[in-house]
Amino acid sequence: MFPQLAIVFFILVLASWLLGRRRIRVPQLAGGPRPRSRAVYHGFYNALWCALPMLSVALAWLAVEPWIIRPAVLHALGSGNDLTGANEAFRFVEIKNLARGILPSESADEPVLQAVEYYKQLSRQSSIALTVVLIASGLAGLAMGYKRIHHAFPAREKVEFFVRVFLVTCSSIAILTTISIILALAMETLRFFQHVPLTDFLFGLRWNPQIAIRADQVGSSGTFGAVPLFAGTLLIALIAMLVAVPIGLFSAIYLAEYARPAVRHVAKPLLEILAGIPTVVYGFFAALTVAPLIVEFGGLLGLEASSESALAAGLVMGIMIIPFISSLSDDVITAVPYSLRDASLALGATKSETIKKVLLPAALPGIAGALLLAVSRAIGETMIVVMAAGLAANLTANPLESVTTVTTQIVTILVGDQEFDSPKTLAAFALGLTLFCITLALNFLALHIVRKYREQYD
Repeated sequence: MFPQLAIVFFILVLASWLLGRRRIRVPQLAGGPRPRSRAVYHGFYNALWCALPMLSVALAWLAVEPWIIRPAVLHALGSGNDLTGANEAFRFVEIKNLARGILPSESADEPVLQAVEYYKQLSRQSSIALTVVLIASGLAGLAMGYKRIHHAFPAREKVEFFVRVFLVTCSSIAILTTISIILALAMETLRFFQHVPLTDFLFGLRWNPQIAIRADQVGSSGTFGAVPLFAGTLLIALIAMLVAVPIGLFSAIYLAEYARPAVRHVAKPLLEILAGIPTVVYGFFAALTVAPLIVEFGGLLGLEASSESALAAGLVMGIMIIPFISSLSDDVITAVPYSLRDASLALGATKSETIKKVLLPAALPGIAGALLLAVSRAIGETMIVVMAAGLAANLTANPLESVTTVTTQIVTILVGDQEFDSPKTLAAFALGLTLFCITLALNFLALHIVRKYREQYD
């Protein structure tokens, strides 16, 4: 259905563009009056008149169609079966999967097979009707747009107005999505704090969200002190940044200022390959290679290291983050105007002094953004922590012990079938909102630092 509709859509839009362009271009070539806008803008204007009605019809049809087909199919199925509201959704999904060939038809009984055929019939009729309505709306829009075009028509202004509206709409969608995420987290977090006090969550030193089945069992209410989780998150992120920041920043300085072009063209792509490796591969590397090496090396030094430690997860996470810092910092340093370099060298500064006194202050906003992206990547990483650091919520500053992070606990809590009315499940939303607030505070701090140093440089 959708490939055919897409072909019809693009054919009509292309025809509208060609007709709109031809309507203003042919009189111009014949010596007619000079148009106010170029012919290409008239083509785009006519194409918009054709595309927008078709898109509106398609979106409206897709929104309304399930509310028509589903009741009809379930009614046909329920005429010979005792169908209740509890299994309507399951039955309809089963019918759709049978119609699409996902499930074998041998596993269904006769009434269900009849409902499948009825569903296929309704789907075909819906597809034909949508195609007819789509073509009709596209041709109507094409005719209206074609009628408006003439040599004095401001087609360029109209097209640019649509582009501005489209960009504002995209920006609004991004903002509304962010607001929706915050509201969703906030509503569920408020429900969580109806069961658990805010002070116990923020300042509690023990995390054990398990809720007992019976009230007389030990720990039936659970403990939701989030301090061990945030301590483990910050510990692993700190180790990762201690590894990634110097290596990434120094490699960026070398590639931007010292490396020959041949070396740069080979080294930078090889360095950026690290960003494309899946995190589960890093997790395997941390669990099977780095963690045993840490245990063995710690034994040689007389230190007791856990097989799952914050140090193993932090080291591998730092290696994963290096391309983020290196690539972005390299682009920012390279973008600094060469006039600043030439002026510094002309005044007698060495290359290292120019980098330290001129290039890095000028590139500080971009470098700060790269570091902030790296910190966010470290805080949000889950797979490496699960495989290398473990799930134990230990409140410790020893990197050789097992710890866990906020994101790991969120995944652990929400795995499987959960009831979203218990403190255990709602704790995941409280952790997410708290982590969001911490990240927001880091953003404000980074902006303040960037603004302060930028003013000094100016």
